[in-house]
Amino acid sequence: MQSIYQLVTLVLTWLAVPVVLVYAYDKWVLEPRRPRTPEGEREPGPLYARIAGNLLPFVLIAVVITIGAKDVFDWAGEVAVPLSWASLPLVTWLAIDSWFFAPRRQIAAGSVDVPDPPLLRAAYWVLPVFVIAPIVRMIRAESLDFSLVLLALSVVTGVVWGVDHWLVRPRREAAAAAAKPAVALGEPGTVDYARSFFPVAAIVLLVRAFIFEPFRIPSDSMMPTLLDGDFIVVNKYAYGLRLPVVNRKFLDTGSPQRGDVVVFRYPPDPKINYIKRLVGLPGDRVEVREDRLVINGVEVAQQPNGLFNDGCYVDMRLATETLGEHTHQVISCHSPDRLKSAWSINPAGASSLPSCDRQKIARDIGAYYCDERGIEGTHDLNNYTFDVVPPGHYIMIGDNRDNSEDSRVWKLVPDENLVGKATRIWFNFDLQRSKVVNWSRIGQGIE
Repeated sequence: MQSIYQLVTLVLTWLAVPVVLVYAYDKWVLEPRRPRTPEGEREPGPLYARIAGNLLPFVLIAVVITIGAKDVFDWAGEVAVPLSWASLPLVTWLAIDSWFFAPRRQIAAGSVDVPDPPLLRAAYWVLPVFVIAPIVRMIRAESLDFSLVLLALSVVTGVVWGVDHWLVRPRREAAAAAAKPAVALGEPGTVDYARSFFPVAAIVLLVRAFIFEPFRIPSDSMMPTLLDGDFIVVNKYAYGLRLPVVNRKFLDTGSPQRGDVVVFRYPPDPKINYIKRLVGLPGDRVEVREDRLVINGVEVAQQPNGLFNDGCYVDMRLATETLGEHTHQVISCHSPDRLKSAWSINPAGASSLPSCDRQKIARDIGAYYCDERGIEGTHDLNNYTFDVVPPGHYIMIGDNRDNSEDSRVWKLVPDENLVGKATRIWFNFDLQRSKVVNWSRIGQGIE
């Protein structure tokens, strides 16, 4: 079965270039010349063109599988940067032409069946690439303010729809009716898209700003609670309703509790969202001692659960901890040094260690290896004592106590930086792992 799958993938990959060329030639050159049916649609193309159109998605998928999804995504991310800069003038040009100039060409010709100029047809052909490019760039961006994007999209589409309805449309229809012969114009594509996208963008903006927001876990700092590649739901009204973009609270609906997993704007760079566990409230005295929390002089108990080994983290201590109403697991390594590379233990390849299924870690360091030999009488590298937490601030620490950049590095999180409370995992997708999707994590609650 595996050999058949590989053979089919190979054949489809070799067919990719001719299929794309045939499809492009038919779509760009032949289709505009074909007559329309009584319903106004173009007549079907020749059999070979229809076959190419049906095969197109399959050959593209085969190419991605052959090259590797991660490599394709990385390459797309690099190409997306220059293309995204050109997308705005291109989209603006096509939108203005569709809205104003295309109806004028149709009225002048006395028919809606007027082919676009060759340069315009070429622009429409490459348009999907220039639309996808900024989307890919936004997906890869760590500091993108998606609420600002939604707000801009809502404003632009709403203005286009409103201006056309109240000002442009009456004049366009009057000119079409006065033409000899009269022309039955349809709604311009620009206005049609604006009318369709405006309510969607506005609703998503409101839901994202005041109810729930999706967030992707970008690092290992919250392991084992959350993994790199988890997609989570963030409750936006748990700590008060805030205005989108400016993030200013206008309605107090609740306050953070000790043990909550919180998404917040990174204090050194508020354009980036971070996620950690809240361990210190205003007025608290917090200390991290040998990877254990000491809050107001009382050590938070940990129940040892043996060693944590997932192939990429080796021989870490695993323990259960309870903070407030949250019982969760933490991993740590009691050592005066940083986590070691598996290659430093066995440079020949560390064949005796469990294999790591994450490409970057396996390639660069083999695995994160906890070595506690000879630590007697030493202090843990990550020990830290905080000052008393001032009003309106919080201490955030990762559950992966030895591989988390948190309040021990950049200090406190002010209340105005809070985004919301993490509640549930709704998907898992990580191109770095050999098992790209971990289906067992989908739907899990976050403690």
